[in-house]
Formats: sequence, C-alpha cells, structure tokens
Amino acid sequence: MAILDRFRLSGRVAVVTGGAGPLLGSSITAALAEAGATVVTASRSLERNQQFAEALQARGHDAHAMQVDIASVRSIDQLHRQVLQRFGRIDVLVNNAVARSGHAGGFLDQTPDRLAAVAAGDFQGLFRICQRFIADMAQQRRGSIINIASIYGVVANDPTIYSGTGMVQPPSYNFVKAGMINFTRYLATYYGRHGVRANCISPGGYREDQPRAFVERYESRVPLGRMLGHDDIQGAVVFLASDASSYVTGLNLFVDGGWTCL
Repeated sequence: MAILDRFRLSGRVAVVTGGAGPLLGSSITAALAEAGATVVTASRSLERNQQFAEALQARGHDAHAMQVDIASVRSIDQLHRQVLQRFGRIDVLVNNAVARSGHAGGFLDQTPDRLAAVAAGDFQGLFRICQRFIADMAQQRRGSIINIASIYGVVANDPTIYSGTGMVQPPSYNFVKAGMINFTRYLATYYGRHGVRANCISPGGYREDQPRAFVERYESRVPLGRMLGHDDIQGAVVFLASDASSYVTGLNLFVDGGWTCL
C-alpha cells in the first residue's frame, strides 16, 4: 500500500465526543471526515452537532450528529446502540469531551459536588464509553481509541504564567488527564492482542481569548514560540486513527510546540 493511502480512512466509522466543540473537537471531526471516514459528532447539544454535521456534509463529507452526555451511563449506552444500529461497526473512538462544568477554581475551592461532577464524566464516563465500544472493536479485531489528554497530565502548571490574569488552573483537570494517560496504556496492553490500539494525544495550551499577559508568558516558554492553533492537532489524530500507525499503541503523543521539552 502506498504510504499516503495508509493515512486514508475510507470505510471507517469514527465517533468523536465533543466533536462540534469550538476548541479541539471541530478540528478533530473535520480532519477525520477529510481523511474519508464516516464521522459521528456527539455531545450534549444535538442542535450544535447537527449544524456542524450539515456544514461538513455541504463540503462533501459523510458526517452525522448524535447526542451524548458523558456524565450519564444511560446516554453513553444509547449512543452505542445508535452507532451500531446505524453503521454496524465502530473503527475509531476519540474521547475529546470534558466535564468542564466541574473544572473550576483553585485547590482550596474544590467541593465534593464539583469533584463528583468531574468524576461522573471524566472518570466514570470515560470508562463506560470505552467499555461499550472496545468490545465491538475486539470482536471485529480492529479499532483505534484516541484519548485527548493534556500536557498537564504529565507536567505541573507554571503558576507564574497565570499571575495577575484572574485565571486559575483547576487541580481536577491535572488529576483526570494524568489518569487518562495511564488508563490508555492499560487498554493498549490488555486489548492489543485483540487488534485494538489505544493512544493519547496531549495538546499544549490552545489560543483563544485569554488575557494578553497570559498568552505572552505562555508563548515565551514554547520553543516554537506560539500557542496551539485550530489545525495543529489534526495530523496527529489522522495518524493515530489510520493504518499509518498500525504498530503504534500505548503512546502519549505531545502536540505542544515543545513545552514539555523544558
């Protein structure tokens, strides 16, 4: 097979949680669709997913919208049934959605209710969605799970870049992303012999509308001199979803401009 053909995803069915999100989700979904996959974008807002799927369809891609709340086992089970009933298979699962409502405040601001909200989505939800879809992948002897982690699952925050900006990095985010990375390795070792690969991508800080002081401090520490852009994660996702990475599993791939080198 020609090398560029190994990156193509024609005939594959991919599910992306949080797939219509304005940060990484929409970039991930678009990349998989452009590579030829049948893509399902799924999150709590069915309307937003439908709008994004229609935009991709208008560009000639095979995109579909479904609804899921990663904090609800029942909702995850329903998504699983819908995907299998409609497409009969699952080849790529990208766990991108984050229970953002719980990730807020500094360490001393954390409450049991806030931590429970985080655990319901980013712990229980991650486990459940992987349980449901990995069984199908193992049965068909083929599949790729891609978990979107973070550099903050590997290295600690630098408090100085947040100073005076009003921004606070919640400790729960570091906690769940670190767990996600090692959980991915667990899946890789236990399901590799069933033809299922599991890998992580750990992006660096994404440029949105942060205070200027934060952006300048952050970018001064990045060897490539800038924050993550909208398209920077796309190549990594297609690589890990495709046959181009057929001998890659258990990897945590940094897409951080070199932040973790320092």
